Amino acid sequence: MTTEETTLVMRFEDCRRTDVALVGGKNASLGEMVHSLTSQGINVPGGFASTSAAYWRFIKENDLESFIRESIDSLNQGKATLAETGAAIRRAILKGSWPEDVANAIAEEYRHLEAVTGRPGLDVAVRSSATAEDLPDASFAGQQESYLNICGTEALLRTCQRCYSSLFTDRAISYRSVKGFDHFKVALSIGVQIMVRADRGGSGVMFSIDTESGFDKAVVINAAWGLGENVVQGAVDPDEFVVFKPFLTDASLTPIIEKRLGAKAQKMIYAEGESPTVNVPTSRLEQRSFVLDDQEVLTLARWAAIIESHYGCPMDMEWARDGLDGSLAIVQARPETVQSRRDASVFKSYRITGDSEVLVTGLSIGESVVSAPVCMIDNPSEIENFKDGSILVTGNTDPDWVPIMKRAAGIVTDHGGRTSHAAIVSREMGLPAIVGALDATDKLHDGQIVTLSCARGDEGAIYDGAVAFEVEDILLDHIPDTKTKVMLNLANPGAAFRWWRMPVDGVGLARMEFVISNHIRIHPMALVRYDTLQDQAAKSQIDELTRGYEDKCDYFVDKLSRGLARIAAVVHPSPVIIRMSDFKTNEYANLIGGQVFETPEANPMIGFRGASRYYSDAYAEGFALECKAIVKLRQSMGFKNVIVMIPFCRTTREADKVLEVMANQGLKRGEDGLQVYVMCEIPSNVIMASRFADKFDGFSIGSNDLTQLTLGVDRDSELLADLFDEQDDAVEWMISKVIQEAARAGAKVGICGQAPSDHPEFARFLVEAGIDSISVTPDSFVEVKKHVAAAEKSKLPAAEPVMS
Repeated sequence: MTTEETTLVMRFEDCRRTDVALVGGKNASLGEMVHSLTSQGINVPGGFASTSAAYWRFIKENDLESFIRESIDSLNQGKATLAETGAAIRRAILKGSWPEDVANAIAEEYRHLEAVTGRPGLDVAVRSSATAEDLPDASFAGQQESYLNICGTEALLRTCQRCYSSLFTDRAISYRSVKGFDHFKVALSIGVQIMVRADRGGSGVMFSIDTESGFDKAVVINAAWGLGENVVQGAVDPDEFVVFKPFLTDASLTPIIEKRLGAKAQKMIYAEGESPTVNVPTSRLEQRSFVLDDQEVLTLARWAAIIESHYGCPMDMEWARDGLDGSLAIVQARPETVQSRRDASVFKSYRITGDSEVLVTGLSIGESVVSAPVCMIDNPSEIENFKDGSILVTGNTDPDWVPIMKRAAGIVTDHGGRTSHAAIVSREMGLPAIVGALDATDKLHDGQIVTLSCARGDEGAIYDGAVAFEVEDILLDHIPDTKTKVMLNLANPGAAFRWWRMPVDGVGLARMEFVISNHIRIHPMALVRYDTLQDQAAKSQIDELTRGYEDKCDYFVDKLSRGLARIAAVVHPSPVIIRMSDFKTNEYANLIGGQVFETPEANPMIGFRGASRYYSDAYAEGFALECKAIVKLRQSMGFKNVIVMIPFCRTTREADKVLEVMANQGLKRGEDGLQVYVMCEIPSNVIMASRFADKFDGFSIGSNDLTQLTLGVDRDSELLADLFDEQDDAVEWMISKVIQEAARAGAKVGICGQAPSDHPEFARFLVEAGIDSISVTPDSFVEVKKHVAAAEKSKLPAAEPVMS
């Protein structure tokens, strides 16, 4: 016999990642980290693993192989059901007796752990690790069981036997059959690991890649109070943190680009008696507090980057924080099996084109859309009630739900985060899903036709009825190169990551006001002057949104900087041009607490907007918060690729005032590489272009407003719609003029708008005029690239603009 055939247990420090056949993927990975990564500061609790040889000794000693073969044959021949087969095999395993040598080997290693920790009756985690587990094409997503807070040799051996039996749960048998694994070439190793007292601290799951888009520069961390099973099973709505990996090597930066507070309604803790763990409600303080502080988030993210680098592939990890000493630990790590295997040369873009009431929202899993009837199921035992091709709606799922999930068109759960079981399995199966929907089981009903959409970013939505949608295949290999930069217009931080594979030259327009209206929702002056507010309803809303912030203004700065950071991250290090807020007075007034700070105007389109607000006493303190967010974004987070842009700047005198205000807030043009652009959307910007070029580093042509103000046409008027034309000779003269003046002054000039996508001849005009960049919506990018490439191929020399 070989050593592998006789080795019954191995300490983690003796295992390597090449030992999958001996100790399974989970334990091989733990051993690899203990051996190779503890020297880099990663804490991995010690332990040992029983080997596949120990499993086969148990099976042989109890004469189980022939029984298992006969049972599986009966299942395959239709003589027995899956439930009957699994139950019979599990009973037989649990009735078995331990071979003396295997039992002694496990007990001896457990006593060794007691000795090295100085803790008699040591509490350990006992986890199953199949020898075919965590291979690149199979996640196994909890197919076998894990047990926590197991104390004493007798309890450990009983639990190990339960682990062996879990190799034949209904879900495990079904999963192996679907994946084509031979039941008799899969053995079970058992990992026994020193417990981290997360029952008094917290725990969760971490990915070194964005789980929805595959964005490879992000680390995603989910966190909940107590032991980690609740996060894995989707039994709680966890906190979520997103960290930008490239900046983790700079200790002076805090590149946390998203922090989302989860409900965390319960936690799993130690229990006494028959069950070693129990779920209890969390306190209000726990529900309102983040599980991790910023430094802990960064420590975990750095560990994720180190682990990913060591393994050479994106990783899926579980972590825990000890509530007794505050230490962090990695308790599992395995390859990520979905996004890392996607075809990087093509992706589908979904877009809702119809309109209907939104019934339910939650976290979106995937990016697709499906219309189908709802099928409400409370328990996997109700599988016979599920109608194939329906959208499964339930509280949460665990591995027992897999046979139902395989038959679904989409999945909706009330609870869970992006790393829950429902999310992981949905991704693997390619199903759109919404998790953490809170009240889907209350608002939806059996047989109801709905549309499940994951097409609008990180927020998924359930629409009433079958809503029309479009699907586009984007082939990245077929996008031509161009000298003219083609950039994206982005506003929604939640949708930004989905475009990371696009070969864009940056973001030509990031709309700050979208983040303010959709994520912050509060008028900045209502935060600055909160104490003077008389509107009690508004104050109550502000109190709810800013809970946890001593200074309510910090809420605005944090939310705005992180929202913009997601956009800045997706194209880093390419430039991202962020336009400072450009609400009109009526739009500002609609923000919470905004009515008292805005004076109604007859024509807000050309009223108190843009630059004129920034130095006015009526809004200067609000603009200061915008500036603080940009300072945090560039200096604390590290996004030096951010360029600031000032909208609706009417005169150079106004430009001087705005630049002075910005400098006083820590945003001085030219300092620390800061560039400041100006929107070219008013005729005065063109007429005085050379003087504006002295004040700013670049121009971005806002073709809508420039057309409106050049032609004197209200762009929202249906009566004048035929006169609103961005390709009118007068408008094109304006555009050509500012491009030439910018070139003479050495300033950059771009344009953001839809026209280059809709009209190839307009793209040709821009290229021939010498535009530096064109910025468009993501769904227009490919067409504009093609139009620009064609225009460059036949480009004529730029001519001096002449009025006819």
